[in-house]
Amino acid sequence: MPHVSIEGLNRYYEIHGEGETIVLLHHGFGCTKMWKDIYPALVAQGYRVVMYDRRGFGRSDKGEAFFNFYVSDAFREEGVNELEQLRTALDLDVFHAVGQCEGGVVAADYAAAHPDLVRSLATSSTQCFSPVAMPTFNREKFPKSFQELDNDLRAKLLDWHGKDHAEPFYEQFRQEGGSYGTGFFDLRPTLLKVRCPALVLYPDRSILFEVEQGVHFYRHLTQGELEVIPRCGHNTYEQRPREYVSALLAFLKRVEKGKNDLTSLMATCLAPRPMGKVISDGS
Repeated sequence: MPHVSIEGLNRYYEIHGEGETIVLLHHGFGCTKMWKDIYPALVAQGYRVVMYDRRGFGRSDKGEAFFNFYVSDAFREEGVNELEQLRTALDLDVFHAVGQCEGGVVAADYAAAHPDLVRSLATSSTQCFSPVAMPTFNREKFPKSFQELDNDLRAKLLDWHGKDHAEPFYEQFRQEGGSYGTGFFDLRPTLLKVRCPALVLYPDRSILFEVEQGVHFYRHLTQGELEVIPRCGHNTYEQRPREYVSALLAFLKRVEKGKNDLTSLMATCLAPRPMGKVISDGS
């Protein structure tokens, strides 16, 4: 299995196809296996797809004291550093970043930190800001223990993360930590720094985040587009894979068409906001 060593820990990755590079970033429960219904269609359309398991997920090493790292202030910053070191190790040039839920946080953070390396950003079901502290939010949204989950979901987590890691990993996630952190989460300051074209995909029936989160997300982007997927739950890539791929490919074609005409692209994508101020929670 292909791995890259980053700070002494192996990261599992896969590369498929040839062409412009798309980097897929999994969600907070996930790993590369979750993209099985997505990446083949992107490869068929002439893209090279890179995907990897972040530290402690899937087939990547956890390292010592992973759970302490998971709830630390360093976790989110290290997600950006990890992606940059992977990019360097794999000799990747400018790429399109695609993130699902927490993967969208990594993608947005990276696009803001490295604007010269991200050609476009696409996120789906990513929280914009939390109205309550994340431990409170998680306790409400994830009331079931690992052993109380339905058989299919428990089997999926076991397949993704292994029998020794799946249960403690899930139990940690449902309390606090990860890219959404241990306090109040707010991505809006970061979004204001994203300068590339950006697509916000949002389901209308997520059990985690209200669709208005997608609107707030969109309104804090300089070159943003918003597309709502109807009759769809939180895991858009799984519930509506055809619509997911179709929306992403159409967006990438618009980026390609507008790459030599930034003024035209901004005229169609610019998110309106009141002049001279940042949009507030009640916008």
